[in-house]
Amino acid sequence: MEVLLDIVGGDIVSEKDTRYDTSHIQVLEGWEAVRKRPGMYVGSTTERGLRQMVFEVADRAVNEVLAGRAASVDITLMPDGGVCVADDGPGVPIDETEGAGGPGLEALLTQMQAGVGTGGRHDVTLGFCGVGPAVVNALSCRMTAEVRREGVLWVQEYARGVAATPLTEVGTATGSGTTIAFWPDADIFGATEFSFDGLEERFREVAFLNQGLEISLTDLRRPDESRSVRLRFPGGTRDFVDFLDGHAAASTPVDTIAFACEDPRMGGVMEVAFRWCSCPGERVQSFANSRPTVGGTHAVGFRDGMTAAVTAYAREQGLLTPTAPGFDADRIGEGLTAVVSVKLDRPEFEGSTRGVLGNSEVRDCVGQAVQDHLGRWLKEDQDRAAAVIGQIVQGARRD
Repeated sequence: MEVLLDIVGGDIVSEKDTRYDTSHIQVLEGWEAVRKRPGMYVGSTTERGLRQMVFEVADRAVNEVLAGRAASVDITLMPDGGVCVADDGPGVPIDETEGAGGPGLEALLTQMQAGVGTGGRHDVTLGFCGVGPAVVNALSCRMTAEVRREGVLWVQEYARGVAATPLTEVGTATGSGTTIAFWPDADIFGATEFSFDGLEERFREVAFLNQGLEISLTDLRRPDESRSVRLRFPGGTRDFVDFLDGHAAASTPVDTIAFACEDPRMGGVMEVAFRWCSCPGERVQSFANSRPTVGGTHAVGFRDGMTAAVTAYAREQGLLTPTAPGFDADRIGEGLTAVVSVKLDRPEFEGSTRGVLGNSEVRDCVGQAVQDHLGRWLKEDQDRAAAVIGQIVQGARRD
C-alpha cells in the first residue's frame, strides 16, 4: 500500500514521488562539466567571463617574462572575434619528455590546471580563478597553438577542448615563443565582445606591480578605430600612485614616498608608495601577489604605520600635547593616494574570491616598515613635513 507523506499546494505527494536514489545523480565528466557550468570556472558567461578567459591564457606568458625567459607579452583582439596571446619566450615544451620547461603543449591545453603557478611570490595570477588555459580551450569553439622552439615551428588546432589535429611540424622558425589564439564559443557566451578598457585596466595594474614586465594590448576589431597601448612602468608603485592621482598631481604639496623591502617574518616582500595632495577623499589600493584586494592585514598594517608615524611626529613638534588623543586613520587618509603591494610565498586569503588577505604576521611587518620610512621622511625635511602635518591638523580641527 502506497504511503501518503504530505500535501503541498493542494497536491498529494507520495513516497514514490519523493524517493531519491542514484538514478537521480547526473555525472558530468571531462570538458562536459566545464561547458555545462562555465560560471564555476570563469566566473560568468558575460563580458566578465570573457575577460577571465584572456587572463587565463595570458598568465603563463606573463610569468615567462617575470622569470626572465621572455621579454614581452602581446595580446591582440582580432577582427573575427578571436584573441591572440603571444610571447617571445623559449616556447612551450612539445612533450612531457622535454622536462623542466613545464608541461607539454597538449597537456597544457587539455588538462585542468596543468602548468598553473603555485601562487607564491614569484607567480602572477591575472584573474581570480587560476584554472589555466585548458578551461579556455573547453569554452572555445576553436583554439590554435603555435610554438617556435629550437628553430622549429609546431602547430596544433583544437575544438571545444579536444585536439582537432595532431601536433605538426610545419617548418622552420625565426626566434622562439608561443602564440595561442582562441575564439569563445557563442553557444556558451551570450555576447563575445571583449572590453578593451576592462582588459587594459587589469594588465596596467599588473605592469605597475611588476617592474620588469612589458605588455602590449592591441584592438584590431574595427580597422578604422584600431587602438594599442604599451604597458611598462620602471617606477613600479611610484608610477602607479602618479597614475591614480592623474591631474591632481599638479596640486600635490609633497613628493611620493616609496620603498620596497623584504621581511622574512612574513615570508615575502612589500612595495609601498603614497603621497598627499589637496584633493578630498582617500585613494588607497592594496594588492597581494598582484591580486587586487578589498582589504586585509597588509592594508590594516599600512594604516597602523601611517597613524603611528604621524602622531609621533606631531607630538614631537608640539602640535599634539602628550595627553591629547592621536590622529585617527581616516583623518590621516584625507587627500592620501597610496598603493600597498605584498608578494608572499604562502598567501592566505579569506573567502573564495580571495579579496581579503589573512596572513596575521603581515600586519606588524607592513606597519613597522611604513612607520619607519614615513617617520624618517618627516624628520628629513621640515618644510615638506609641515605641509603634510599642517593639512592633517587643520582637518582635525575642522572636525
